[in-house]
Amino acid sequence: MLSRLGALLQEAVGAREPSIDLLEAFVEHWKGITHYYIESTDENTPAKKTDIPWRLRQMLDILVYEERQQTAAGEAGPCLEYLLQHKILETLCTLGKAEYPPGMRQQVFQFFSKVLAQVQHPLLHYLNVHRPVQKLLRLGGTVPGSQTEKEEVQFTTVLCSKIQQDPALLTYILEGKKIVSRKKSSKEPITLPREAASIQDKDHPHSKSPDLSPCKAQALTAQLPAETEEPDGGVGESNLITSLIGLCKSKKGRVALKAQENLLLLVSVASQAAATYLVHSSPCCPAIVEHLCQLYQSMPTFLDPADIAALEGISWRLPSAPSDEASFPGKDALAAFLGWFDYCDHLITEAHVVVADALAKAVAEKLFMEILQPHLLHVSEQSVLTSTALLTAMLRQLRSPALLREAVAFLLGADPQPAAPEDGPRTLCAHLIGHCDHLSDEISITTLRLFEELLQKPHEQVLRSLVLCNLEGRHYVARGSPEPESYEDTLDLEEDPYFTDGFLNSSFQPSAKPPPAPATNSDGKTAVTEIVNSFLCLVPEEAKTSAFLEETGYDTYVHDAYGLFQECSSRVSPWGWPLGPTPLDPHEPERPFFEGHFLRMLFDRMSRILEQPYSLNLQVTSVLSRLALFPHPLIHEYLLDPYINLAPGCRSLFSVLVRVIGDLMQRIQRVPQFPGKLLLVRKQLMGQVPGEQLDHQTLLQGVVVLEEFCKELAAIAFVKFPPHSPHLHLSPPQEGHV
Repeated sequence: MLSRLGALLQEAVGAREPSIDLLEAFVEHWKGITHYYIESTDENTPAKKTDIPWRLRQMLDILVYEERQQTAAGEAGPCLEYLLQHKILETLCTLGKAEYPPGMRQQVFQFFSKVLAQVQHPLLHYLNVHRPVQKLLRLGGTVPGSQTEKEEVQFTTVLCSKIQQDPALLTYILEGKKIVSRKKSSKEPITLPREAASIQDKDHPHSKSPDLSPCKAQALTAQLPAETEEPDGGVGESNLITSLIGLCKSKKGRVALKAQENLLLLVSVASQAAATYLVHSSPCCPAIVEHLCQLYQSMPTFLDPADIAALEGISWRLPSAPSDEASFPGKDALAAFLGWFDYCDHLITEAHVVVADALAKAVAEKLFMEILQPHLLHVSEQSVLTSTALLTAMLRQLRSPALLREAVAFLLGADPQPAAPEDGPRTLCAHLIGHCDHLSDEISITTLRLFEELLQKPHEQVLRSLVLCNLEGRHYVARGSPEPESYEDTLDLEEDPYFTDGFLNSSFQPSAKPPPAPATNSDGKTAVTEIVNSFLCLVPEEAKTSAFLEETGYDTYVHDAYGLFQECSSRVSPWGWPLGPTPLDPHEPERPFFEGHFLRMLFDRMSRILEQPYSLNLQVTSVLSRLALFPHPLIHEYLLDPYINLAPGCRSLFSVLVRVIGDLMQRIQRVPQFPGKLLLVRKQLMGQVPGEQLDHQTLLQGVVVLEEFCKELAAIAFVKFPPHSPHLHLSPPQEGHV
């Protein structure tokens, strides 16, 4: 089309210079547009039914063709110079604002987009270009459901693409009054180059802009800016950022997605200066986070945690939940919030580090601190339940390191210190740990899920704050005492009233013969087979039921634990954890040991496994399993080594389990037909028989969980055994075999 246009122009004017002909044609088309406002009397005719769209296309084609014919690269041709000198873009912007004729704004957006995209000469540095661009941005993104949303998002796409190519353009598009004033006094080219001034009006009578009659073009003259008018937009007013945010809220999925992609392109600019400007001199971070907070507050005050968990997989590219899922009140609002949170997380991941840090801090301050924290600490159980479940869902979606860092600092504090038993819940973390032992089982389960999700995040401070800061120094190990001959000595079982000689001989051990001392490796560590068998033999035979059913047992746990351990090891490998615990000084005096509020809560919950609901027991053991998987030597020793010589008054996971078994043996005596009822309950839990209510059902369900948990711990201990050990290639020991 452009070549045909050039040929026609040259044929019509003969030997005259083609550049002069192009300018004459360009001015003629602009004259035709302005004359419409002088001659037209019908204010209802849509713009697309006039010749305005055609003339704008001709002007664009001339500009592009002229640029292709330019011999000197980088020079502006006469038509482009005319466009700049006569402020055609300013006038078009005013016509778009007046929306006269109807639909003119759509035509203006399209023309701006095509000129900026197709003309290769850098334009946005000119005041007579970036000023109307700023004004046109203020016309868009302000009214949801605008008829020009498609054209607006195309316009912002071009701008963001230009900024991505040249980050210095950011200031030209986002600037306000003060910056423009400063540019005017600088060497910024805000007027025509010298070549444009050489074109005299007397030689080109059409080069002068036609005068418009005020009575015929009131819509135009009422809106035209003065020559010296400055952009009236400040940092907080509508500009590219706020326009994009507005378009992100569009009900049209494609428009919203494209606007989000444009905003993502903008925040990922490579220039340090542009990123700093974006943070300090634009509403970028506040606007993004404000929308996030609005979506949070638009959700119902109470949502079922199960419904929240069911909406896994919500992403910013597909924020709506799958239609085949069951609906519930607040589902759309929840999906919208989780979708925008995922988008914020993605922005922080892809953004320049300056923008990422600022945006992450804004999310932490406005959403976490100002909105979420009061709900988490509220006296209303419904408020606590919903906010905890929502926080868990956010953690599940969170991927960006900067936002994860802020979330961990929010939940656990910036500087974790070893806790004392008498410390009250002064921090948010202490309150949340207290919620894990709440009177409401539902709150306890939901908060335990939060901690389980937190333990799966790749941030070392989570483990250090919750567990390691209390285990460092190994004060749980007795100083200056000889190694015990057997684990009964370690746990002082002979002093425990639950463990009589008869019980030890008949139930806990396979024979009355005293067990040998545990086998050790050359480095003094307990052999893996001894540890595995200690857990597998912990539950007495009369309390085991898995062998009576056709189901996979310990071998399945080994397979699952291996995959989880590999995943966990990969996640923590950058943290440089030691391979073994620091050797103890036998002459060092013993110090009081406190396992920390988190482990104390888990041990307390574990000690009540025979009295708690089945779902709560599953969650407690799930968190403990997650903890046991970590390849830190202190965690492994404290949670998985039954043979450690505990200091007086200390307890470990194994010692807690031993006392639960002692309690169980006392209770079994009071349950008629215990083996049969236990087997029936296990079948009920597996869905093999109807779930009718039984006496002692909580106790029986607790026994089933206890048996499975011991097998799981044995499997974790097996897969965690050091790879240099001679036991590595041993097959898994048979269940129940010592």
